[in-house]
Amino acid sequence: MRILVTGARGKVGSAVVAGLQDAGHDITATDLQRPTFEAIPGNVRYVQADLTGAGDAYAIARGHDAILHTAAIPEPTQNPPHTVFQNNLMATFNLIEAAVRLNVPRFVHLSSETVPGWFFAERRFLPDYVPVDEEHPIRPQDPYATAKHFGELLCDGAVRRSDMTLISIRPSWVQWEGNYELNIGPWLREPPPSEGFWAYIDVYDLADACRLAAEASTPGHEVIYIASPDIASHESLETLARRFHGDAVEIRPSDEPNPNGISIAKARRLIGYDPQRSWRDYLDDDGRLRPEARERLERGETGVQRGRRLSGATS
Repeated sequence: MRILVTGARGKVGSAVVAGLQDAGHDITATDLQRPTFEAIPGNVRYVQADLTGAGDAYAIARGHDAILHTAAIPEPTQNPPHTVFQNNLMATFNLIEAAVRLNVPRFVHLSSETVPGWFFAERRFLPDYVPVDEEHPIRPQDPYATAKHFGELLCDGAVRRSDMTLISIRPSWVQWEGNYELNIGPWLREPPPSEGFWAYIDVYDLADACRLAAEASTPGHEVIYIASPDIASHESLETLARRFHGDAVEIRPSDEPNPNGISIAKARRLIGYDPQRSWRDYLDDDGRLRPEARERLERGETGVQRGRRLSGATS
């Protein structure tokens, strides 16, 4: 397939680029950084583009079998609210509009686990139940989650006025070799309250999910959660939820042996998602990075690092 990957220099986009290359797809990578004229390995073309401009979106969307839209400001605390909202929503609007008008048949929209309302809420928010699934009510407060929800609504609209099919992926907190120790390590030593109920996703499992979503032939527009099947703790979801929230949140059964706060049952069923990685592959029981993972990171051999090189953009 000819696949356009936006946000190709980011943590997620770069892993997606590497994964798609390994699967034999013809990739166009795009991001805000300028390109380099040096030769790059692999069948990856890089184009600099600002998707908040409709012209750039139309220019790069043409001629692709699928678009994987990972580009976004990834959270709302380090930019003014209007900047986060305008950037994330208008980039999605412009790219979907271009895909509809140019007859791109498949679109994968990277949404967010925050859509129901957690993580960046200004007033206290708890989900009605965990593990949260796609049927949970949507009550966002912040500009990031609201823009992601509106992006999903744009996908609904695209289905009504075109033959394009779409999947919105709501990934959990994304981890890779470069941040497992910093982010998950402290949770293993002393579990804190977690607005995401100790859910996370390995970036390479997320990249696999993006590829599966692009390759799938699901009709209409579907929303799926993507997370690891296990909890980022030595303790169980029920134990931690009761400790920090008492009976305020309903705990529902899960088919996963050691679930966290997000259900991936629909993703398993719809696109054959089968995550293979865990924090245990990177961290020891005390939350320290395993020597083999540290060596791979220091040698620059991770999928994230390779994807950034493949994109052909300067650092």
